[in-house]
Amino acid sequence: MKPIKALFVVAALTISSFAMAEGGADRTFARMEQASQVSMEAYQVARQQKAESPVVGSKGKSSDHANC
Repeated sequence: MKPIKALFVVAALTISSFAMAEGGADRTFARMEQASQVSMEAYQVARQQKAESPVVGSKGKSSDHANC
């Protein structure tokens, strides 16, 4: 009788650990990391484009406030 009880305890613990092994958190975390990577790449591209674009109207003329 004792070996059967021990077998049931071991089986119950084993089954419960398998049931909780895959909860989807790994996939969610992987998607979150991928979205973060894509976002950071887009941010860096936008930052580089902003740094390369010249500022319009800063050649030394201040015609906006000439009549003030």
